[in-house]
Amino acid sequence: MDIYILYYLIAGSFAGLLAGLFGIGGGMIIVPILIHLFKAQGFPQDALTHIGIGTSLATIIVTSISSLRAHNSRGAVNWSIWKRMAPGLVLGSLLGAAIASVIHGNSLQVIIGVGAFLVGLKMLFMKNKSLEEDDFSKLPSPIGQTSLGGFIGVVSSIFGIGGGTLTVPILSYCGLKIQNAVGTSAACGFPIASAGAIGFLVFGQFIDPGVKEALPSGVLGFVHLYAFISVSFASFFTARIGAKIVHKLPATTLKKAFAGLLLIVGVKLVLNSDIFIF
Repeated sequence: MDIYILYYLIAGSFAGLLAGLFGIGGGMIIVPILIHLFKAQGFPQDALTHIGIGTSLATIIVTSISSLRAHNSRGAVNWSIWKRMAPGLVLGSLLGAAIASVIHGNSLQVIIGVGAFLVGLKMLFMKNKSLEEDDFSKLPSPIGQTSLGGFIGVVSSIFGIGGGTLTVPILSYCGLKIQNAVGTSAACGFPIASAGAIGFLVFGQFIDPGVKEALPSGVLGFVHLYAFISVSFASFFTARIGAKIVHKLPATTLKKAFAGLLLIVGVKLVLNSDIFIF
C-alpha cells in the first residue's frame, strides 16, 4: 500500500497543476491512472471504472477549491455566469452519477474522446477577433446557461472530470477571454465534483454483494478514501502553482496549449477503450 500512496501523490501533483493551468479538475488524468493502479492492486473488474470515477470526483472538490481561490484573487471568475450554471451543474452531476452506476462506460468513453478531440481541433484553428477582453454577445440566456450547466454536469459526472474540458471552450466561444474562461471553469468544478462524488458514494452502496466483499478496506461506496486523501493533498498545492502560471501566459499561447491537451486526451480515451481491439 505504501508504494501506491506515493503513486497517488505523484498523480495528484500533476493533476493539480493541470487544474490550475487549464481550469479542469484533472479527472482526464486521474481516472486512467487510478484505474491502472486499482487494477494492479487486484480490485474486481466490475468496480474498477466506477471507483476510479468516484474517487476522481472526490479529489476534484479539493482541487477546484484551491484553483478557484487562486483565480478569484485575480478577478478571473465570472460569478454571475457561475450562479446561473450552478443549479444545472448540481442536478446534472447527480443524474450522471446515477447513469454511470448502471451502464458500461466504453461507448460513452469513445464519444467523449471524439468530442474532446473535435473541440481541441476547433480551438486550435478557429480565429478569435478578441482574446484580451470579454464579449458576451454569444452568451445564452439565463435559462440557457442553466441548461448548459446540466449538460456539462451529466457528462462530467459520468467520466469523473471537473468539466473544464467542456466548460473552457464553451465559455471561450461565448465571449470570455481565455483566462476568465479558465477561472470560471475552475469554480464550476466545485458543484460538479461535490454532487457527483455524493452520487457515487450513495449509488456505490447498491453494488453486487460479491463485488463489494472483494473490495479492499478504505473503499466507501465508489470512493477510495486513501487515494482521495493522497491525491487531494498533493493537488491542493500544485493547483495554486498552475493558477499563477496561467495569468503570465499570452492568451493565444494558452488557448493552443489547451487545444493540444484536448487532442491528446481525446485520442487516449478512444484508444484505451475496449471497443477498439488491435
